[in-house]
Amino acid sequence: MRTKKHILLPRFQEMMEVVGENIRLARKRRRLTTMQVAERAGIDRSTLYQIEKGNPKVSLGGYFNVLRVFGMQDDFLKLAADDPLGRKLQDLELISKS
Repeated sequence: MRTKKHILLPRFQEMMEVVGENIRLARKRRRLTTMQVAERAGIDRSTLYQIEKGNPKVSLGGYFNVLRVFGMQDDFLKLAADDPLGRKLQDLELISKS
């Protein structure tokens, strides 16, 4: 069975890399080793390395667990929190039903 290849446009890959770098900096600010964070997050050290590189193939759960280790789990709630386009589309639909 073939698996789908994850393809990201370069600008989106850059965004993932920024997230990874932010996570790496958060770890360094706390003076935690990769082994400590990986152990506390319940992931392999190689997975943490991929997260810090911004690899889109790592599950969101992996990213969440690392943020949790840093006490930054509430930042996860900011993902897709605001949907201005969706709200406009919803408003247009409500207007057309009137």
